[in-house]
Amino acid sequence: MEPDIEQQSSSLAENITDGSLSAARKIMIAMHPAEIADALEALPPARRRILWDVIEPELEGEILMEVGEEVRESLVKDMDAEELRAATEQLDLDDLADFFQSLPEKLTRDLLAGMGRQDRERLEQVLAYPEDSAGGLMNLDVITVRGDVTLDVVLRYLRRRGDMPRKTDRLWVTDRYGRYRGELSLRVLLTNNADTLVSDVTDHNIEPLPVLMTQTEVARAFEDYDLVSAPVVDDDNRLIGRVTIDDVVDVIREEAEQSVLSMAGLNQEDDIFAPVLKSARKRALWLGVNLLTALLASWVIAQFEGTLERVVTLAVLMSVVPSMGGIAGSQTLTLVIRGQALNQINKSNLRDLLTREVAIGLLNGVLWAMIVAALVWAWFDDPQIGMIIGIALVVNMVTAAYAGAMLPMLMRKIGVDPALAGGVALTTVTDVVGLVAFLGLATLIL
Repeated sequence: MEPDIEQQSSSLAENITDGSLSAARKIMIAMHPAEIADALEALPPARRRILWDVIEPELEGEILMEVGEEVRESLVKDMDAEELRAATEQLDLDDLADFFQSLPEKLTRDLLAGMGRQDRERLEQVLAYPEDSAGGLMNLDVITVRGDVTLDVVLRYLRRRGDMPRKTDRLWVTDRYGRYRGELSLRVLLTNNADTLVSDVTDHNIEPLPVLMTQTEVARAFEDYDLVSAPVVDDDNRLIGRVTIDDVVDVIREEAEQSVLSMAGLNQEDDIFAPVLKSARKRALWLGVNLLTALLASWVIAQFEGTLERVVTLAVLMSVVPSMGGIAGSQTLTLVIRGQALNQINKSNLRDLLTREVAIGLLNGVLWAMIVAALVWAWFDDPQIGMIIGIALVVNMVTAAYAGAMLPMLMRKIGVDPALAGGVALTTVTDVVGLVAFLGLATLIL
């Protein structure tokens, strides 16, 4: 039975803290580089450096690819170009490109200068494309075959090679000019007669990935077609590389983590043990934005100071309407942001979506307005205040539903991440509308 991963990491941290470096080395023998990376990220900087110093050099490259960007920067800052070159020489080309893009420019130049001409040219080809595109994700290690040869020729060619790139589940069929024509799966290759022509069993159904396709679209293609690997082509449909599932899983994980963390103004690359001043500076802006929205809500309340002084009950109930609107709006906001990520929302269905969400807001608003109005009437023996809070709830929940649907659209149009700013904007709308509706109605009626 394999040892528990959490227990291994805990034991590793304890041995580093106690200075038992030989015991730490023994524990790491049974750990995967990704698990060691997790253990590194869980240690404060001083102990992290101690653990890094006892890691076997041949594992350093894989571990550096697994840690977050801030942790990676802290580990490589004391390494020279020769040490980094030795650590990364076993990395796949796509991983190496990702690693280079996270390094300072001078260090990148030094590393490139020390590489062989062929390796440097191949790496520069990948680095020429945006990091978050199919070209930035691709690996150049591909096996291509021509359609006018038999499967027997292909099999003999593979035996002469003696090896295939990792995660090879299919070969790519090209014409004499290198243009993509389809794919030949290994299953088809091994289960058909040896004298069958490649062109007769080529699958033409899988569309190649354009080199500038975004990584989000790449991940969607892998999900839709259950791919393990996919070809990447240039503007002339020439095959230039392939994307494999391991890189797509990284994309999916990173985007999922970023969606959650960005709601709090954080980043998935942040080091949980980053310097206090650096972290405080990053979070200060987000706290400032929230303070401004809170001050705006307070200003709205101040405009109804006279009403609150006359009817103290309103102060007791004042938080109910904004709170209910905020919850209703966040439900719609989350749904719409998810729909955007999955490309399920477009101009043709936007009106239907808005109508649906507003209808849901109205129904829930009426339901909870009646419940809250009845409770307030029974609690304070005042039917007027019960009616006021009920009407305000309906108004705010309908507004929240509309705002929750429209804000992500508007933010996407102006280039702002809805996951990052949507929550703050929505809170501002529901707080202001809820307070104005509740206190405004109270001023008019009472």
